[in-house]
Amino acid sequence: MENFSLILAIVVITALAFDFTNGFHDTANAMATTISTGAMKPKIAVAMSAVLNLVGAFLSVEVANTISKGLVDESGIQPEVIFAALVGAILWNLLTWLVGLPSSSSHALMGGLIGATVASAGMGAVHGDVLITKVLIPAIAAPLVAGLAAMFATRLTYSLGKKSAGSKSSAKGYRAGQIASAGLVSLAHGTNDAQKTMGIITLALVAGGALAPDSDPPTWVIVSAGVAIALGTYLGGWRIIRTMGKGLTDLQPQQGFAAQTSAATVILASSHLGFSLSTTHSVSGAVMGAGLGRKGGVVRWSTATRMFVAWGLTLPAAAVVGALAEWVCRAGAWGTALVAIFLVGSSAWIWKLSRREIVDHTNVNDTDGDTGAGSTDGTGPGVAPDEAPGVVTAAVAAVTPPPTVAAEGAAATVPAQATAAATPVPGTGPDPAAPKATV
Repeated sequence: MENFSLILAIVVITALAFDFTNGFHDTANAMATTISTGAMKPKIAVAMSAVLNLVGAFLSVEVANTISKGLVDESGIQPEVIFAALVGAILWNLLTWLVGLPSSSSHALMGGLIGATVASAGMGAVHGDVLITKVLIPAIAAPLVAGLAAMFATRLTYSLGKKSAGSKSSAKGYRAGQIASAGLVSLAHGTNDAQKTMGIITLALVAGGALAPDSDPPTWVIVSAGVAIALGTYLGGWRIIRTMGKGLTDLQPQQGFAAQTSAATVILASSHLGFSLSTTHSVSGAVMGAGLGRKGGVVRWSTATRMFVAWGLTLPAAAVVGALAEWVCRAGAWGTALVAIFLVGSSAWIWKLSRREIVDHTNVNDTDGDTGAGSTDGTGPGVAPDEAPGVVTAAVAAVTPPPTVAAEGAAATVPAQATAAATPVPGTGPDPAAPKATV
């Protein structure tokens, strides 16, 4: 560990700060559906997710190696470049958290790294083949694969559960399934996202001369990255949990189970192959697929559109900030200090803005009467109002299996109740003071 300079220590601390923001930014990926359906209480859910994120960090280093050995030329960059990359990633994470949008922490990190590397060493220092095959293609494929898998899994779940729908044993079964699948997503998140910080710290250690090239992450790096992401997860990114759990679609336990299981399968498979996958993309795609898989389910496309825009901006936005930060750091120690002060000040300002409308475990499932940051319609941060079914939703609903027997029975009681309510009681008349109904 010789040559462990001050700038290298700053880079490591900043990387762990990013890992912490990654934890609370992506808690929604594992626990939003479980919390929104009531399968688990919010605080218990994030505590379980934190523990499993920590465990997952020790299961593999394939993704860490993709970051530290594959994405950029590690011989052509300095620790200041990595510090600049982390600045871009952290600021993007905090901004999207403030407005309640589930964006990719992974892509923010890689965007910052690419931008800072290009500013420092030119385009030749970025390995384009790795960027395309292990970052961009999975970014497009992951939400599509997870969404289709969740949609068909939802249909299959409703089809197989027709006879037992509405029973207590069925409800308990789906609740247990949701908890298990949410735990699997948390474990998968630890194996994928915690490794990205391991990779970036390892890259910094190699660039600073503290590690030999092509080294695997040291044990202390694995432990510290796992602890940082677990602490962030326990803090809970309640704004994004609200958007993911209530803003995209209204989920029933069957859908939550299908969405979480599909997303976990995609994430774990990608981690095994070394793909630097966005867990946010996978889980968001699975939630939308589960929404389309239930007859009558509505995906709120206005919220989804805002998410898609954020996804498209993540890489370039973080890259621009990373490049600018690297340009300032190039001036020497005072430049690095200036960037550090800017990062701390901006983070404090964003946190102060978030205090204007607090979202926490006590109101994370509230969607009426809230007007938080990122909302202009009275439904809270990032939560869209109810929408009429769009073209995609209507098309999928047309070929979705019919509702369950329990749902049909519930629907059949509505006309009878309405008729009973409309039948006047002898000797009584309408109340002149009662408000008139409008159509």
